[in-house]
Amino acid sequence: MPPAVIPAVTAHGCTMPQIGFGTSQLGDCGDLVATALKLGYRHIDTAWKYGSEKGVGTGIRASGVPRSEIFLVTKVSHEYLRADAFARSVDESLKNLQVDYVDMLHVHWPTVDKIPLAETMGALARAKREGLTRHIGVANFNIALLEEAQAVCSEPLATLQAEYHPYLDQTKVLDYCRRHGMVFTAYCPLARGRLFKDPVLMEIAQARGKTIAQVVLRWLVQQGNIVPIPRSSNPERIAQNLDIFDFRLSDEEMRRIHMLARPDGRIANPAGRAPAWD
Repeated sequence: MPPAVIPAVTAHGCTMPQIGFGTSQLGDCGDLVATALKLGYRHIDTAWKYGSEKGVGTGIRASGVPRSEIFLVTKVSHEYLRADAFARSVDESLKNLQVDYVDMLHVHWPTVDKIPLAETMGALARAKREGLTRHIGVANFNIALLEEAQAVCSEPLATLQAEYHPYLDQTKVLDYCRRHGMVFTAYCPLARGRLFKDPVLMEIAQARGKTIAQVVLRWLVQQGNIVPIPRSSNPERIAQNLDIFDFRLSDEEMRRIHMLARPDGRIANPAGRAPAWD
């Protein structure tokens, strides 16, 4: 059974459950979100761009779990990074979710339209000061953009959300986040199923009596400051993904999984939006 209490990680005053339920590409996901919350998830990740905010709001209300117990995350899309558009996007997200605030608000992708980063980060910090979000972060920034964002933002950035799984080496970015006290929120933690036939992962999973997904998610959380946000439309797998806190991988197993990284491992790399990755 899933743990009664999910471990948490902290960064700059933010306390975040160490696993979340992702809703990218799930659309009208109210039933799935309600299921995840009833199973024990307390961290729900959405974004304006996903088209799942209304479903998330519906699921939260249907679950019966108090809003105060849920760590709710959304993101402002790259189309709305001017200050006035940013503020309107935040208001629309809160309306979609039917909440007064979110716990984490991200800039979803860096600007591609030469909008000054200081303007965008100023709008992000303003949303926090106005109580529309409790904490702020960025997604899909490289190290250079992270450094600039931190320099021009008047509020601390608690997390970077970016792709991370065994096939993608994120050593440089992880080291940066650790040095600056940031949580790394890992999306696509299961590489959208691409690693489910990997022989190394199959061997470790069989030896542990766990699924490959459980082994990979354990590998992520065991690194310390990483919070994976797997998504699934299967209630059984949703439950399994949460059940990763009753075992530890050995140093050798951790090393073997790290060695699976490969040059073509990245999945999310949209032309015109993606920065020069580290």
